[in-house]
Amino acid sequence: MTKKAQTPTVPSGNPDPNTLQLSKDPAQTDAAQIAAMALGGVAANAMTTRTFAKGTFGTLDVTECVMTLKKRVDTTHGGDLKHAETTLTAQAATLDAIFNEMARRAALNMGEYLDATERYMRLALKAQGQCRATLETLAAIKNPPVIFAKQANIAHGPQQVNNDSFRSNTRTRAHARRTETTPDELLEGPQHGSTNMDDRAATTPARGHPAVEALEPIHRPRKSRRKSGGGA
Repeated sequence: MTKKAQTPTVPSGNPDPNTLQLSKDPAQTDAAQIAAMALGGVAANAMTTRTFAKGTFGTLDVTECVMTLKKRVDTTHGGDLKHAETTLTAQAATLDAIFNEMARRAALNMGEYLDATERYMRLALKAQGQCRATLETLAAIKNPPVIFAKQANIAHGPQQVNNDSFRSNTRTRAHARRTETTPDELLEGPQHGSTNMDDRAATTPARGHPAVEALEPIHRPRKSRRKSGGGA
């Protein structure tokens, strides 16, 4: 004879494991304290975890679940991420197991049941993608990425300006602009009424024009007089 498996019940010191017991806060009313616990996030997630874990671990004490999760949250607030690293590592292993099982079932149906093969393969690839994303998150927690950003000179309130340094830099930039000569400037004509390309250069006298020879006479045909109707 085989015995029917019974769901174990974790013993606790509370008389009713399904009742959440809270310590009285003198600064808050009972209704405000219950509302703060319900909206805080810890109690609600503890209840959800307790419901899903019932099939594996049996009926858990709700007060102990809330207190345990509250301690883990406080540890995370303190900067200790060991529990998060443990959870991500375990989940990555579980997702990898799901991937292998779905891939195995896809291989068994391949060649005969293509529809089942495709469905199992999709589930396998989804599990593989989630496993990769979990490992990437774990790597980001262990080794945070370094961000290089340009420094922005943003200051609130009055700012002090060094006028001597500002004037010196302004003169240096102005001198540099004056000394720069572009090819277009070399080809420009005289400016400001100057008669030479360079006023400082000596003027070279121009040579006389060469002799111009006389042109040969041009023989053109004489114009014929236009005869009118009655005249000569």
